[in-house]
This record gives sequence, C-alpha cells and structure tokens, in this order.
Amino acid sequence: MWRGPGDSGYQGDPGRSDVPLLPASDRRRRRPPPCAHAAARTPLRAAQEQAGVPAGRWMGRGLAALGLAPGEEVTEAQLRNLFGERGRHPDADRIEADRLAAGASPKRAFKAGALGRRVTVTGVDFVFRPQPTVYLLWALGDEETRLVVEAAHERAIGRVLEWIEDEVAVIRYGTDGIYRVRPPGLVAARFRHYEARSGMPLLHDHLMLSVKGQRLDGTWGSIHTTALYENTVAASALYNELVAAEVCEELGLATEPRTVTPGRRPVMEIAGVPHELIRWTARRSDQIATCLSELEHEYVTAVDDDGEPRFLPVVSERARAKLERIAARKTRPPKKGKARSLAQLRVDWKQSAILTSGVAADVISSLLEYARAAAAVIRARVTAVVDVALAAVGVAATVFVMNGGGRFHRRHLLAEARRHLALVLRGRRREPGLDDQVVAAAISAHCLDISEPKTVRGLEAGYRLYTARWSLSDLTARRRTPAVPDPDGQPPADPGEPPAPRPPGQDAGEWEIPRIPLQYERAVLAGAVVREKLRTTVVRGRGYGIARHQQAAMPEQLLAPEPADPERDDQEPEAGVEEAIDFKALRALKASRTDVEALDFTA
Repeated sequence: MWRGPGDSGYQGDPGRSDVPLLPASDRRRRRPPPCAHAAARTPLRAAQEQAGVPAGRWMGRGLAALGLAPGEEVTEAQLRNLFGERGRHPDADRIEADRLAAGASPKRAFKAGALGRRVTVTGVDFVFRPQPTVYLLWALGDEETRLVVEAAHERAIGRVLEWIEDEVAVIRYGTDGIYRVRPPGLVAARFRHYEARSGMPLLHDHLMLSVKGQRLDGTWGSIHTTALYENTVAASALYNELVAAEVCEELGLATEPRTVTPGRRPVMEIAGVPHELIRWTARRSDQIATCLSELEHEYVTAVDDDGEPRFLPVVSERARAKLERIAARKTRPPKKGKARSLAQLRVDWKQSAILTSGVAADVISSLLEYARAAAAVIRARVTAVVDVALAAVGVAATVFVMNGGGRFHRRHLLAEARRHLALVLRGRRREPGLDDQVVAAAISAHCLDISEPKTVRGLEAGYRLYTARWSLSDLTARRRTPAVPDPDGQPPADPGEPPAPRPPGQDAGEWEIPRIPLQYERAVLAGAVVREKLRTTVVRGRGYGIARHQQAAMPEQLLAPEPADPERDDQEPEAGVEEAIDFKALRALKASRTDVEALDFTA
C-alpha cells in the first residue's frame, strides 16, 4: 500500500498490480506537502487557490483532545506545528503566546504547546485513490455521478481511518516497547488532488496522519509506525471494497475482475467502462513498463570485474518489484506549470478522451448508461453467495502460498478475505464483520498456531504466527508444458530448474527474459487443490449446506430447510448436513451461474 502512478515512492503492494490506497514511507515533515504547481514558499491557502484544489480538512477522533473539530479547515501554521520537526500542538503558537502573557517563563510556555517528547518522524502520508474505472466515471460523467463518487470516496477514507483507530494504532511503552495501549483516537489532515503529474484524471486524497496519540492518563505518546506499515495491505483492501460497493449501490453498477498482468491478482473494476479509457489514462504505466524492460535486461546481463554474472539470470518477483520502483522514479515527470479548476479539467479530459482514446464519443457521453447495462447482465447471471467455509479455504491457501515459508499473521488473512469478498460480491455491500468471520473460520479450520512468544507483544492475537495445516507437497500442481515450444523465449519450466542459457547472437529485444512463475497463479491452483480435497461426500442424493448471509440471492428452496414430516417425527434424522440442498435446487443454482469462487459443489 504505497504511492501510485503520478506520485513518488514504492508502487504497488504485495500481490497487487493496481492499488488505490497507498501510505508513503515515514519521513520527517518540515513543511506542509506542496500543492500541485505551487512555487517554493508559496502560502498554503494561496497555493491551493492557484492549483484549484479545496482546502485541507481535519479528521480523526483525536481532534477533541486538541480542541479541534472534524471538517475544520487546516491552516499552514497548524500543519507546521503538528508535522514540523517537534510534532507540537496545532495551535502551539497561540498557546505559547497566552502562557507568556500570563507571566510564564519562555521554557514553560514552550513546553505547554508540546505533545509529549520530541520525535524524529512526525507523520505518515497515506494516499487514497479509487480504481481507474471509478475515477473515470467521476471525470467523464455528469455532475450527479461526480458527487456520488466523491461522497463514496470520502466515506471510505473515514471508515478506513476508524478501522486504524480501533484495530491498528498503538502506543508502545515499557522496556523495548513490549507493552502497548490503544489511543482513543488519531489526528489527520486530508488534502484532495484531482490530477496526476501527466495531467490525466486521478482523484486522490493525501491523508497526513500524525504519530502523536493520547494515552488513557492524558499524556501524549507516539503511534507505532511499524504497526501502521504492517497493516497497509489490509487497509488498502478495505478501502477498495468500500468505495466500489458504495458507488455500485448508489449508481446501480457492478464490478468485474480485470487482469492487468497475466498471472497476477485481478483488479476489480466497474463493468462496462471500456478498457481503452483505462489505457488512455495509463501514460505513466507505459513509460514505466518501457523503462522496466530495459532495467530487466541490465539486471540479467550485469557482470562483475571478473566477468561473472552479478545476479541470478532470472527475474524474481522481489527483484522485479525493486526494478519497478527504480523505473517509477526514473520516469517521474515534473509537475505541470499551469493550474486549472476542476470544472475546466473535466471539460478538457472529456475532449481529450473523445479525440485520443479511441472510444466513440457517444460511449464517453453515455458512460454511466453503458456501465448500468453491463451491471444488469452481471447481476442476472452471477449470484453473490458468500460461503464462509469455502471462502476460508481459498483465503488460507492463497495466503499460505503467497507468504514465503508458509508463515503468516492474522492481518494477511484479513487482507485476503477482503479481496475475496470484493471478488465474490461484485460491487454489493456486505454485512459488517463478514471479513472477520472468514478469518476466524480460516484460523480455526485450516491454520496451525506456531507462535513462540518471547514478549508480551507476541501474546497478542494480531501477532500470533500461523501456518497451514497442509504441506506444500499436498498442493503440488502438475507441471504444464507449452503446446508449441518457443525457441526465442526460454523461461524455466519450474522455479527449481535453472533457466536455459540465452541463445547466442540474439539481442535483448529478441529474447524473453526468464521470470520465476508468479506466486498468485500458484496460490489459485493451491486453493483449487484444497477445495477438491475438502469436498463434502454426497449423502443420499444431497449436497452440503450453504451458510446463509444477508447478501445471498439464491433460489427459495436453498434458503430454508425442508418441512418436517409429522408422521416420521419419532424417527432418527437422516445422516447428512443440516439444511442440505436437493439436486433440483442444485441444478437451479448452477443455471444461475453463481460465481465459482463463491460457491462450489460436489459432483
């Protein structure tokens, strides 16, 4: 969960090719974040007016302890105090002046405006960005669509911040910080931007989260930034799910999985929005991809002073992620010099899309209607059924394979559960706590606790270490060989085999650089193997029962048990699963083309 296209820093999160929610690496905040196109030392409010972006607003439950209210405008002096080198009270200047006027010494007056001890890192910058199809509807749709998207975006940010306050943020104390206490709330300043550095539409908000938090006794301490970093992927998945669900419910839309990179996790996008429009906004992605191919060639051909290869002749996922970060930095363009208002931006974006995207003008003008038509087809053919038991199987198998060594924490399961629910529900809202139910089922049924806690922190539920109840040998998939061998591109057939040597006399462009098979593709195969092994045996012509949830849209006979026969009340019930499904209902459900990742049946 890092910065995305148009922003600096690490791009993408583990297992994802397009991640809207992204915090930048912790760093000292000496001055407020510059607004787009603002000259150096330009006052904050003037820079915001020049850039055509709204003023920043305060967020978080911790504002009450500072005498501030959510939604108040953020001033430059407040930012300088809270996110400066010392991390002081936002109104420290006023507090210090009042104390001096009351006769206090300069030292005591200065201390009155402090929030605990001085810290090196005073804030963390989170960047919230919806999926490309969501902000395309925001940029090219009518005014009502724009307001719906912005409202969903803001509410999703607020929900994620509440989750961080309730489940993630902690203040450490004691020797080596082994004891932890959760603060009543956090303090954050939110700033909205409308475009990427390339000038393309990119609705995104910077949430500057202060590391200052109040303890229960009223003193101030520092939020553990490592805990924030560890939960960024889970927060990213929650934001993606929330913003897409609200936009779809409010506008009558649905989502569909879109594969950006073969073998990587699909991205859930609004159905019916042409992919050519996504490509139209992806100028930075094309530049990064071109630079990345050059860096990969340099990587596999690099030699030391003795002429020996410096690295492995195959690009692993970790190496590719580092090369992607380098490519993103090398291709980062400067900011545009001319600022435009949002109204003017929307007019220019629509004209540019009609002229250069390759999509018909009537489609762009009626983008919402096309998306609604696609949603009607999806909702008629794909029934959203969440089976907690089956979801737990897929989540546990995916996390087991995606994490090196097969060891993981609860936060990994939570992030994967939220992604699974977004894939299954296709833009429908889910009942609160369903992600926690999936995680609890995965831990109880498919995970082993292998923790060996040496500290108090190790005893906490969030830091328990797990592995799956199966071994990797149970998940071995058949080796797949290509139908027609490619003499030019010779990637290794298996991660354990050495790659074939580069054919002599061929340039880099004529030879495909070998890569280790992607983890997500292996994780999907592992989940299928586990589900196959855990299939319930058919008993007397019946399949297994379905856990009923609020979102389940199923034939009526699947949602209620068969009525009891009063003449057979004294007999023992038949062996089988409660509220089992007969084959007539099974055929009806299959005819509705329920998503196979949501529901699986025996033969």
